[in-house]
Amino acid sequence: MFPAETPIYHYSHELRSRYGETDQMGYVYYGRYLEYFEEARTEMIRSLGFPYSRLEENGVMLPVVHAQVDYKAPIFYDELMRIEVSLFEIPTVKLETYYTVFTERREKPHSRGKVVLCFMNEGSRKPCRAPDDFIANLTAAVES
Repeated sequence: MFPAETPIYHYSHELRSRYGETDQMGYVYYGRYLEYFEEARTEMIRSLGFPYSRLEENGVMLPVVHAQVDYKAPIFYDELMRIEVSLFEIPTVKLETYYTVFTERREKPHSRGKVVLCFMNEGSRKPCRAPDDFIANLTAAVES
């Protein structure tokens, strides 16, 4: 699922699992992982000085076109998670994001995932290139 090369950009986000996110077994429900990925991705983009709201103000949407999650070990209620987001290339039309979820309880990842998003023109609802200023901010972060 992950490319063999080293990521060009890496971001780490922490959050804690809540009671309402767990199932009868006391595990974080599998569908929540995509929500966790979204929160980490949103904060990664914000850290680049380019929040989602700015994309929308510029008439660009970013829908998910592919998602994949591999579950390795459960996360329990009230565990602090570290979600690492990695980028392996500067996006053009698609933004490919990769995720690894850790807790202090386990050295190996609890889950790994990939989410592919497509830059889309809000008016035409057709794919478009990533905004130049988004690319400039990401490139600056990669080069720093």
